[in-house]
Amino acid sequence: MNLDPIQDALLTSYERDGGINHLDGVNLPAQDSVNQLAVDVMHLLFPGYFEEAGLTRAQVPQHVRTLLAQIRDHLVCNVEKCLRFADAGAPSPSQAAEPLVAEALRQLPELRRIVQTDVVAAYHGDPAAHSVEEIILAYPCVLSISVQRFAHILYRLGVPLLPRMLTEFGHERTGTDIHPGARIGTHFFIDHGTGVVIGETARIGNHVKLYQGVTLGAKSFEVDPDGNPVKGIKRHPDIDDHVTIYAHATILGGDTRIGQNSIIGSNVWIMNSVPADSVAYYKGENLIVRSRNAQDKFVETAETLHWVI
Repeated sequence: MNLDPIQDALLTSYERDGGINHLDGVNLPAQDSVNQLAVDVMHLLFPGYFEEAGLTRAQVPQHVRTLLAQIRDHLVCNVEKCLRFADAGAPSPSQAAEPLVAEALRQLPELRRIVQTDVVAAYHGDPAAHSVEEIILAYPCVLSISVQRFAHILYRLGVPLLPRMLTEFGHERTGTDIHPGARIGTHFFIDHGTGVVIGETARIGNHVKLYQGVTLGAKSFEVDPDGNPVKGIKRHPDIDDHVTIYAHATILGGDTRIGQNSIIGSNVWIMNSVPADSVAYYKGENLIVRSRNAQDKFVETAETLHWVI
C-alpha cells in the first residue's frame, strides 16, 4: 500500500481543518502519566489492596514514601504543564506548581478518612456485599468516587485541565461520570454506577445513595450575546443529607434541591425542588411527591408543584 497520498491528505487536513491540532504549542499532560497518577493515588489510599505481593506493616513506611515521591513527581510535572497551558505567558509555572502540589498532598490523610466512609456506606448499603475487601476490589464506586475526591482537591486549588483528566480515568473504567467540581459529603455510595452523571456545580450531602443511570444535570444554559454558554454559574441540583435516588432518575437545574431524608423513585424527571422527608414517583403521567410522614401529597405539573387534598 502506498501511504504517500494518505499522508499528504492528512497534512493538508492539519492546515485546512484547524481546531483539533496542538502544534507548536505548550506541552500538554500525557494521558498515560495522568492515568498512572490516578493508579498511584488508589494504591496510597488503599495500601495492600492493589499490590502484586502482600504488604506487611514493616514495609508500609517505605511503600508510602515511594508512592508519595512518585505522586509528587507526576503532579509537579503535570500541574506545571496545565498552568503553562492555561497561561502561556506565566512567568514561572514550575514555581507555582510546587506549592499547589504540596497543599494537595497535605490533604491526603483527610481524603483517606472521607474515602473510608464511602466504603462503609457501600458495605452497609448493599446486602449483596460480603466483605469490605469485596467493596474495595470489585465495586466501581470506590474507584470513581475516590479519584473524583482527589481531583476535587486539585479543582479547588485552581489547577486547570488535570482534574477533569483524572475523573475521565474513573469514567472510562467504571462508566460513572462525576465532574471534579461536584461537592460531595461523606458516606457516598453509588450502587452499580453505570451511566451515572454528576455535573460540575452539583452539591451532594452526607449519606446519599444513588443507583445506576442517575443524572444530576443542568436544566438549561445561560448564553452570552454571542450565543455561547456562560461559564461558572450554578447549573446542577443540590441533594441534601440521607437522600436515596433510584435508577435512571433525572434531576435538573441549579435551583433544584432535594430535601433531606427524601426518596426519589426510578425513572422520574424532576426540575423543581422536593421538600424534605418526601417520596417522589410516577403514577400514570403524573409525578407524585408525597410526604414520608403523612398522607398529604402534591403533584408536579409541567409548570409547578401544587398540593392535592
